[in-house]
Amino acid sequence: MLELDELLAIFNEGKTLSMDEDAASACNYYAQEAQRITCELNYKYHDFDEIRQLFDKLIGDKVSDDFRLFPPFFTDFGKNIHLGKNVFINAGCKFQDQGGIYIGDNVLIGHNVVLATLNHEENPSKRGNLIPAPIKIGNDVWIGSNATVLAGVSIGDGAIVAAGAVVTRDVAKNTVVGGIPAKYIRDIKF
Repeated sequence: MLELDELLAIFNEGKTLSMDEDAASACNYYAQEAQRITCELNYKYHDFDEIRQLFDKLIGDKVSDDFRLFPPFFTDFGKNIHLGKNVFINAGCKFQDQGGIYIGDNVLIGHNVVLATLNHEENPSKRGNLIPAPIKIGNDVWIGSNATVLAGVSIGDGAIVAAGAVVTRDVAKNTVVGGIPAKYIRDIKF
């Protein structure tokens, strides 16, 4: 089985992970660990301090004292989520973080947002292989409810992603995007 640092090195270098026995064992191990922690998080009442402690355990790092999360929250990995200060994640969000999710300061993430950092190979005989690419969310970003952000996307500081958008390309700072696929709507009004 691959160790966590080996697995993260593959994911963070953007290398395709061939799903051989060692890779599958490692992915299954960390998925089950994430399930144990998120089950505890999602199916019992916890105050914000307890939620932060569980999230610390989930991501393997300490979140800031102003981090807030409204459960339920879902992830199939958890070990490649990186949070700035004053991040708020609303209920029902799903983070597929193997490729890396980097969230800046003062970010608001609405209900049921999906952040997906993995793709699969097109060739059916290799389709189980994982192709990671990070999602990078700048400071002061607001992602509306039911939006989906796909692998390899960067969202610039101050941007707004409209509810229900599917973000397939980078978003410029201080802009509003929306639609499927998400397109530029206008600049932020100051």
